[in-house]
Amino acid sequence: MEWGDLARQVIGLGAPVLGTALGGPLGGVAGEILAKAIGSAVATPAAVQAQLPAVAPDRLAEAEAQWAQMIQAEAETQRVAISETQQTMRAEIASDDPVQKWWRPAYAFELTLECAALWAVLMHEFWTGDIQTINALVNATALLVTYWGFRFGVLGVYISGRTREKVSALTGQDAPGMIERVVKAVVKKK
Repeated sequence: MEWGDLARQVIGLGAPVLGTALGGPLGGVAGEILAKAIGSAVATPAAVQAQLPAVAPDRLAEAEAQWAQMIQAEAETQRVAISETQQTMRAEIASDDPVQKWWRPAYAFELTLECAALWAVLMHEFWTGDIQTINALVNATALLVTYWGFRFGVLGVYISGRTREKVSALTGQDAPGMIERVVKAVVKKK
């Protein structure tokens, strides 16, 4: 039995937020809060299910309130972190520092030239029939895929961040990121 199996029963007893949490990825944490609130000596799904029918509604409400406080504290922590990150980004944008403005485009150009250079070497070796160099490049494929996977991942983050900076400059407001949208959605439900 898992915590998710208790979700319907808890929702039926009048704790919809806690019941939903039991069915989700944080079910273990929600289950521990529920077990503590109902006075269960053991925080297992079976032990909680055995005591659940005899639980007073105020104890269940107390567990739901504790869960809501925990979620609200996490949302506030994320809000502060996002706010501080956005403040740092605004300061960087406003700095007019040439290194700040040009390092990312230079990174993109350098990566493009690096890929073109390897392609040119590979085509030259195919043209001249240099099997040793071709074999060396084939044997280095795993290393090159890992290396360039990381490099292009950084470039992708740059492109996304630069787009957000441009939207922010045009609108005068920060473009919300994925984490910020999730935090706003969680806070909005309360």
